Amino acid sequence: MNADELKAVQAPLKQHYRESPHAARITLRAEGRLGEGVTCRVDTGRALVEAGLHPATGGNGLSACSGDMLLEALVACAGVTLNAVATALGIVLRDATVQAEGDLDFRGTLGVDKAAPVGFTAIRLHFLLDTDAEDEQLDTLLRLTERYCVVYQTLAKGPRLTTTRTPSGD
Repeated sequence: MNADELKAVQAPLKQHYRESPHAARITLRAEGRLGEGVTCRVDTGRALVEAGLHPATGGNGLSACSGDMLLEALVACAGVTLNAVATALGIVLRDATVQAEGDLDFRGTLGVDKAAPVGFTAIRLHFLLDTDAEDEQLDTLLRLTERYCVVYQTLAKGPRLTTTRTPSGD
C-alpha cells in the first residue's frame, strides 16, 4: 500500500468521524475461559491462545505468558503504526524490526516481598530500521508512531481500570 492508497482508505473514515464523533468510539472485547491446570484459553479472533504461568512463577513454558502477550501486543501495534505512518509520510522502509522488552520482579507476583512491585517496572521499545530516510524524518516517524500507537499510549497513560464480578449461573 502506498501513501495515496492509505489516504484514500482513511479519508472517508476521518470525514465520518469528524461529522459523527460518536461513531469513532468503539469498544473492543476479549474473553477467556479457564483451562486445565493454571491456564486461560483466549480466543484472539484468529486463533485460540492458551495462556499460563511463566516458568519464573511455576509454569512449564508450554503456554503463552500474559506478560509476553502484552509485549507482543505492543510490538504488533507499534509495527502496524510505524508502517502506516511511514507510508503516509512517504518514507521507504526496506526492512524494519520492532523489539520490546520489559522488566519484572517476580517476588511481587508471587507475594514473596510485599514491597516488590507487581507488573512491569520498565518497558523499552526499540526500532531497527533499514532506510535511507534522514534523521529528521526518522525522528518524526518515531514521534508519530508513539503518538498514534494505541497500545503504547494505553501503557503510557494508564487508563482507568475497573473490575466487576457476576455470580455464575446469572
